[in-house]
Amino acid sequence: MADSATRVVGMVALYDSADELIRAAEKVRDAGYRKWDCHTPYPVHGLDDAMGLKASPVPYFTIGAGFVGVAVGLLLTGGLNTLHYPIHIGGKALFSWQAYVPIYFEMFVLLAALATMGSMLFFCRLGRWHSPLHDSGVMELVTTDRFAIVLDSSDAKYEEAKARAMLRATGSRDIRPLAEQEDDGEII
Repeated sequence: MADSATRVVGMVALYDSADELIRAAEKVRDAGYRKWDCHTPYPVHGLDDAMGLKASPVPYFTIGAGFVGVAVGLLLTGGLNTLHYPIHIGGKALFSWQAYVPIYFEMFVLLAALATMGSMLFFCRLGRWHSPLHDSGVMELVTTDRFAIVLDSSDAKYEEAKARAMLRATGSRDIRPLAEQEDDGEII
């Protein structure tokens, strides 16, 4: 049987309202923390600004991949019509792009959708198998009626006592350490 130990990986502060969370996020941002996140039961407008987040790069990947799709469609249809299978009928042009607009549109949509999905998985770090938040019971509260700020202990500014004091100063009455189970690597 594997022995397991707990390791503190952060600090969680719970709030009762979205307004409290926004004010607290501004204070955490101003305190200089870099590795932290907010969790809410529904979208909270203004939270991105309060956290100091930059605009997402996902739309740039989406539109770029869409135009790559159009270019691929043009190369496929144009290349096939003019180079590989040229058919001369009544003096008409070998390549007439208007006939293939549906193909260009479909290639745009296909590659844009795939790029959106891939960039969302990458930028949102959605491929993780496990998060200590799931075992802590915090997400059960956050998905119903509470709001949370999670500070990561790997942040250069993180010190447990100072983090707890700063979160208490933001107005949180429920502050919990976030622990993760470590096992000795033995597979049962």
